[in-house]
Amino acid sequence: MVLHTSPFSSAFLRFLHSLSWGLIFPCFWLFDRLLASFLATTYEKRQHSEDPCYFRALCILISTPLYLALVVATLPFAFLGFLLWAPLQTVRRPYIYSQLGRADKNRAEQGNAGTPINDWKASGKSFCFCSANVCLLPDSLARFNNLSDTQGRAKEVGKRISNGASRPQIKIYIDSPTNTSISAVSFTSLVSPQGGGEVPSKVASVAGGVRSMSLTEHKHESNGEAEKEPEVSSSSNLQGQEQENTPLNEPDSASVVQISISAPEPSNDQEPEDSQMPNDKLKEGDSGSLDSKTASRDSLVKFHISDSNAVNNKLVYRASMIKKASARKRRHAVDSFDHEISAFFPANLDFLCLQEVFDKRAAEKLKNQLHHYFQHVIYDVGCYAWKGCGPFKFLNSGLLLASRYPILDASYCCFPNGRGEDALAAKGALFVKVHVGSTPQDQRIVGYISSTHLHALEADCAVRCEQLDLLVDWQSEFIKSTSRPAGADSPEDMVAFNVICGDLNFDNCSSEDKLEQQHSLFTRYKDPCRLGPGEDKPWVVGTLLDPSGLYDEEVSSPENLQKIMENEEGRKEYLVYPTSKNHGSSQKGRKIPLKGSGRRIDYILYTEEGLQPEWKVDIEEFSFITQLAGLTDHLPVSMRMTVSTGDEEP
Repeated sequence: MVLHTSPFSSAFLRFLHSLSWGLIFPCFWLFDRLLASFLATTYEKRQHSEDPCYFRALCILISTPLYLALVVATLPFAFLGFLLWAPLQTVRRPYIYSQLGRADKNRAEQGNAGTPINDWKASGKSFCFCSANVCLLPDSLARFNNLSDTQGRAKEVGKRISNGASRPQIKIYIDSPTNTSISAVSFTSLVSPQGGGEVPSKVASVAGGVRSMSLTEHKHESNGEAEKEPEVSSSSNLQGQEQENTPLNEPDSASVVQISISAPEPSNDQEPEDSQMPNDKLKEGDSGSLDSKTASRDSLVKFHISDSNAVNNKLVYRASMIKKASARKRRHAVDSFDHEISAFFPANLDFLCLQEVFDKRAAEKLKNQLHHYFQHVIYDVGCYAWKGCGPFKFLNSGLLLASRYPILDASYCCFPNGRGEDALAAKGALFVKVHVGSTPQDQRIVGYISSTHLHALEADCAVRCEQLDLLVDWQSEFIKSTSRPAGADSPEDMVAFNVICGDLNFDNCSSEDKLEQQHSLFTRYKDPCRLGPGEDKPWVVGTLLDPSGLYDEEVSSPENLQKIMENEEGRKEYLVYPTSKNHGSSQKGRKIPLKGSGRRIDYILYTEEGLQPEWKVDIEEFSFITQLAGLTDHLPVSMRMTVSTGDEEP
């Protein structure tokens, strides 16, 4: 299958499309600004709270006639453009595939692990997936979700994702005789205070292998509470430390810490262009953007301590993840993997599925930022006008998929049963086949990823169930039609994974969503967060944020939002909960339904059906991510899985 690198097959059609959109855009932009002038976000209201009460009314009285006059003046040109634009959509391709050129690819490979298909191991490999709804609608429509400046948010979303994913993956493994509840504490929030994801020198000294280090318990008095801090030994004492440790079964023995770094340092010459963020909310020092000078001060604290048994002061790196590991980490008896609420996107992220990237200009800006890390991006997915199914489509599907691995095939299908305002967007499913490795006999090893966004209206459960049926059928057809390379003598591809990501617009705790919760999809695919129909695991939190609280200081930064989400009572203030007859009042007067842990409508599902018979899939970790605080009304989710082949390394 040939991937479509442009929306039209010829340069002439592309010219006509550009001409038609050039005639439409001025009227579209002016009308969008006209509507936006009547819809202020809570952040804008706070900014102008001290202005005289007549000031905003005066601004509207002046701007409205001006916008209306300009809309009327540009309307004839927009009408002519529409007459040319609408017929062109019948021959428009369903997506645009963007791949870095050779020069850009070399530059990107310096900032991450590069194209990773050559490092497939005989024993298997680990893959990381992420799904997020970023609400990149036209500005006037985004304001209904209390968000503004779609273009600025698109740049910042791409920048945060790229910077977060290109950090080194650093983990600490703690084997403690006094604390057996923590077996693996992820250092994914460890970054340099100067940004750029540089590894501190003392930690970088262990790169390239796993070394053992001593863990000394220090009592640090702060607000009357004692904290245990891990101490990283100087690099000169790292080798041979394990032999010098006293046995772990002795009460006074030191615990053992292992630090592993699985990614190189990002390239310093790879800096995304600066962007002006909505409402001037993001400025220097915002911890959400890793290239700020004071990024992640709470995630990485450097301080010197003196120990009676130590000759010299030693530099200690303390992560907030260790300080509150008991609240963030498993280990639950029902779980075989780690889980956390993370302030950063996972390091070494392989696949990214985004929803609600509706605005075309924002999609272009987002794609450019994502290319700083991902080499392959599919965007502008869907159909317009009368092409496809249902009524006239004003918006595309809003789906975007980015991958570090080469994309072999891609297909898009539109849901035919949309209703209400949802029918105005070409919601559907994007199916992608990626090349993740090869056997010694040159047989391809591939993976399948499906990204989707289901019907949004809460009462239409039957519509979503029909869409789930279509999703499963379409995916089966896609896998069957792409099961082998072109050529009659080519062997079938070996499938490493089959994953579904997306915003399904139903949760697993609302009584109104019982029909979707019991769908047959969940008998074929596994949900790492789910115990059964209507019951999530105890550590799961909702992914749908209350739009009215997006700009509160308590959740204004990734780390603040992380702390709130870790607090069972605190997150009730900022998550959308299932409807319930019992309500409680918060300090801000909000009604808080006391049911479940919030609406989790963003999913990552996987299946072992269709994989190689002897291969096995294990989940390593599942994360709820707060790095997009203030940029969207959803919490992204990520999952890291290991595909084991059962073979041993030669």
